[in-house]
Amino acid sequence: QDDAALAAARTRYESAVARCLGVADRGRPADSWLIQTAQVAWRSRLLSRLTADLRGRMFAAAEDEAVRVFAANLRDVLLAAPAGNRATLGLDPGLRTGVKVAVVDGTGKVVATDTVYPHAPLRKWDEALATLVRLARQHAVELVAIGNGTASRETDKLAAELIKRLPEVDRKPQKLVVSEAGASVYSASALAAAELPGMDVSLRGAVSIARRLQDPLAELVKIDPKSIGVGQYQHDVTASKLDRSLDAVVEDCVNAVGVDVNTASPALLSRVAGVGPLLSENIVAYRNEHGPFARRTDLKKVPRLGAKAFEQCAGFLRITGGAEPLDASSVHPESYAVARKIRAAAGSAPASSLDPRDFVDETFGLPTVQDILSELDKPGRDPRPAFAAATFSDGIEKI
Repeated sequence: QDDAALAAARTRYESAVARCLGVADRGRPADSWLIQTAQVAWRSRLLSRLTADLRGRMFAAAEDEAVRVFAANLRDVLLAAPAGNRATLGLDPGLRTGVKVAVVDGTGKVVATDTVYPHAPLRKWDEALATLVRLARQHAVELVAIGNGTASRETDKLAAELIKRLPEVDRKPQKLVVSEAGASVYSASALAAAELPGMDVSLRGAVSIARRLQDPLAELVKIDPKSIGVGQYQHDVTASKLDRSLDAVVEDCVNAVGVDVNTASPALLSRVAGVGPLLSENIVAYRNEHGPFARRTDLKKVPRLGAKAFEQCAGFLRITGGAEPLDASSVHPESYAVARKIRAAAGSAPASSLDPRDFVDETFGLPTVQDILSELDKPGRDPRPAFAAATFSDGIEKI
């Protein structure tokens, strides 16, 4: 029946093509030949061209939507709420290979690593628990980050038992399950080898899990966006189109949040507009040699960071606790004069109470002044949401 319906539909289309061409059987000698010609033209020319064109348009629309969804998901992941500078215990779950453990301090520095075997086949539960309790006490752990891979739920129980066994304190550690997508890619990368030299590859994943809870953006920029696991069909879309879209999202997120130039890694600095990989390495090298930057203007002393690069990147780089308070804000150094003028005019009132048109001149337009007013009201505000912990409900383990 399907074949018959298809044949009938084909006949109707062929007849329609013939009518559109003004061809019909009027009893003339050539009418039959003309109808056959119209039918052949439809089958061998028009149908194939229309099919290819329609499939091309549908594929392009589907590809654009896939890239858009991938980019939107990546933005949500990168701008997830950071837990902040708190000592964190990272657990990379595993069964036969054990649970990899890493403790990082508030700055992300690795202070301890280990591997425990609480699950099958070894089932060294008490021994693993004793190790974790010792590490948590020794390093004043405030957060426990658990990877969401194999044996995640079992390791979540281990973390719950760990928290119970810690001594009564004002604030016990929180445990959270963290996506470990891309952790293995980072662990085997050259960047990880440079950041964590001499550390076993398997332990680097636990470090990444702990750090991405502290600051998802700072850690995830080290990983190829396509490896973070936030999209589908990435191998079916045009690679260059996806790469351009995702790179733009990463740069937008980094610039929206801002980067502390005295603590940021080269991978994070390289995503700042106007910096790039070479300048990021130069900034870190200068920082290591001369100490923390005291002012944004000190960035001009970095080799190869000229006036044009400084103009592009300065507004996105932050210096907290420096000699110039405005260096901790998103106000560009070129706008410091108008920012001080606004602050003086506002006095003790909020800056937003002023009329931005009063501060517009040939140099600073209305949009720039409005941005400065917003920043002065909430200087250095992180656009990401406040950190909140989510936990599994105990006892719900089976469908």
